Amino acid sequence: MNTASASSVDSGIAPAACLHNASPKVVADHLARGQFFWLDLEGPTEEGLEHLAAHIGLHPLTVDDAKTFDQRPKFDEYEGYVFLVVYGVDQATSSGGPLLRELHMIISGDFIVTIHRRPFAPLRDLRERYPAHPARSELFLVWKILDTVTETFFPVLNRIDDDIDEIEQDVVREPNEAILQRIFSIKRDLVNMRRVISPERDMFARNAERISDLRGLQSDDRLYFRDLYDSLNRVSELVDSYRDLLSGATDMYLSTVANRQGEVNKTLTMIATVFLPLTFLTGFFGQNFSFLTNRLLDTEWSFIVFGVGLLLVSIIVFLIYFRRKRWM
Repeated sequence: MNTASASSVDSGIAPAACLHNASPKVVADHLARGQFFWLDLEGPTEEGLEHLAAHIGLHPLTVDDAKTFDQRPKFDEYEGYVFLVVYGVDQATSSGGPLLRELHMIISGDFIVTIHRRPFAPLRDLRERYPAHPARSELFLVWKILDTVTETFFPVLNRIDDDIDEIEQDVVREPNEAILQRIFSIKRDLVNMRRVISPERDMFARNAERISDLRGLQSDDRLYFRDLYDSLNRVSELVDSYRDLLSGATDMYLSTVANRQGEVNKTLTMIATVFLPLTFLTGFFGQNFSFLTNRLLDTEWSFIVFGVGLLLVSIIVFLIYFRRKRWM
């Protein structure tokens, strides 16, 4: 448990305490002292949430929502507090993996509670930095947590931007099935991000000001929530633009593969065109039959070497040629 103990130099007000997976007794002590605190719960049990709800006075619907994950972004207002569902992303997760990180927040004039199922590195880093750099107000701490979660999208989107540039170069140089699978994997990530970013952006556009209106929160930092909306809007625009770029890369891949297939078909057509009349003439007239049987294929070894051997050699030569041309 990390607790900020220094006083704010500018305001003379003790900063909020920062608690991690604290027990209900510790929470009750802070409530009794009237000290604002941030409680970060990582993978809490249902029993633990029930005990916490009894100490801080949560509505039963809030407890049910706090236990339920895989929700859409939402903003619910209750007597004296609000409940939020927001999303970030795990920067360490590779494309196609479980990228999204769902965060539940309970905000009041006395505390902030954040709930998430898995370890979330950005929140851990914020907790570790907090004792040395405490927030100057309760509302600023709310914004800082939300901003930290929102900012996780940008490194992932920068990585996707680099991946798209690399994919476009690979498509032109050597299109293959692995590139197509990579495109689909990144597309799934973008679809998942768009699924949560658009409703979250709209949620803050309508309700951000209502957070600063909660009784007990200092409202000198409400302008920062406009920056939060701008960040979400940028993420939404980047997701849409990268989806368009991937659609273009898919079209370019299909066009390149079709062009290469056309080159292969053209070459095979030329080979077939050259051998078609020869095959027809030798098969129809059989002009070499007497010469072959009387002089060249008159022994068993000559039949194996010249008859069967030449067929095998021609097949091997064509296979080597096709492989060098990368048609196989």
